[in-house]
Amino acid sequence: MFEPDGFNLRWIAHRGGGDAAPENTLAAFHAGYAAGFRAFECDVRLSADGVPFLLHDATLARTTDARGAAAGRRWADLRKLDAGAWYGARFRGEALASLDAVLDFAAARRVWLNLELKPAPGAAARTGVVVATRVTRWLREQPRVPAPLLSSFSPRALRAARVALAQRQTQLPLALLCAHYDARVLRSACALGASALHLHWRALSAARARTIHDAGLALRVYTVNRAPTATRLLAAGVEGMFTDRLDLPPRVNA
Repeated sequence: MFEPDGFNLRWIAHRGGGDAAPENTLAAFHAGYAAGFRAFECDVRLSADGVPFLLHDATLARTTDARGAAAGRRWADLRKLDAGAWYGARFRGEALASLDAVLDFAAARRVWLNLELKPAPGAAARTGVVVATRVTRWLREQPRVPAPLLSSFSPRALRAARVALAQRQTQLPLALLCAHYDARVLRSACALGASALHLHWRALSAARARTIHDAGLALRVYTVNRAPTATRLLAAGVEGMFTDRLDLPPRVNA
């Protein structure tokens, strides 16, 4: 399986393109790529008929021209929504992105993806299985692309993804997301078989970074939008930072 060693994974474009374009859309990924990023984070949830697509919120009001719960709509309806006008007039008509469309983007450019599982209530296991299954099939079709990472705040979604991957004899890295840190977080990540912890940057100290690394886990932090913060975190040994500021790293792939 191809590993993305040829470019810088320390800087990861948050929700595709940070603050340069409407989040979690293909326009965002194109903006991130044009800025030099080769590592991207996005949020994946399921439509009512089980199609994985990109959306951060459980509801549609903030980033589309519709209202209500996203999980209650079929993909045929969701794909017609405007997911760009809220951000600016030049993005009017930008559609919600399906996971398949983002995988096509990644395959064409051989970039790395962090797919964050965003399950609706009661759909954690299903979300983990559906996304893991789709990514497994994609990797077999595209053997020269970087293997994505699956992350989530939901241990149940990650456990279900891990089982689905094992059943399909596929290995993908997993990461547990946490806004706060304590010893239970580290135990939970290890029990899940995760390769990394993804923490809010404010939850990190140098001592915690050492503890996490001593447990054999990589460490990434969100969402870093100031240069002094990034410098301090890099000195603490973090492997990656999610950012909304596409202009923050002076040379992303240096």
